[in-house]
Amino acid sequence: MHERHEHVTRTEPAVATEHVETVATDPYAPRRGAASKVRQAIYLIFGIIEGLIAIRFVLRALGANPDAAFAAFVYGATAPFLVPFVGLFGTPQYNGSVLELHAIVAIVVYALLAWVLAKLAWLLLGETRSGVRTHASRVDTDVP
Repeated sequence: MHERHEHVTRTEPAVATEHVETVATDPYAPRRGAASKVRQAIYLIFGIIEGLIAIRFVLRALGANPDAAFAAFVYGATAPFLVPFVGLFGTPQYNGSVLELHAIVAIVVYALLAWVLAKLAWLLLGETRSGVRTHASRVDTDVP
């Protein structure tokens, strides 16, 4: 992980052939960056899960053929994530269409779980301090 560096150059009026170069670094930037990446990974994983469940909900509501490759993939991939919610409600059916209300509940629960895990990751890994260290040095600009 890399520290963030900012270069600030300021000319001192005392000596015309010299200037002062100040380098500011934030020692906490790498930790904040790592925490941000963990949060993004959590949201990505749960976003994929929720998206697949939403696709499943639409496929079932529209009566998609469960033997079609795409529908079979979506149903198989989402089944383990829906197990805790199956049986919460009845599943109304009409001419092959199925209204899986438990899928809607699963989407809401997984969204809340993602939010909690992201907040927890930030609390454990994130860094709210913003320390800036500066180092000034005189640089001679007269080059023979």
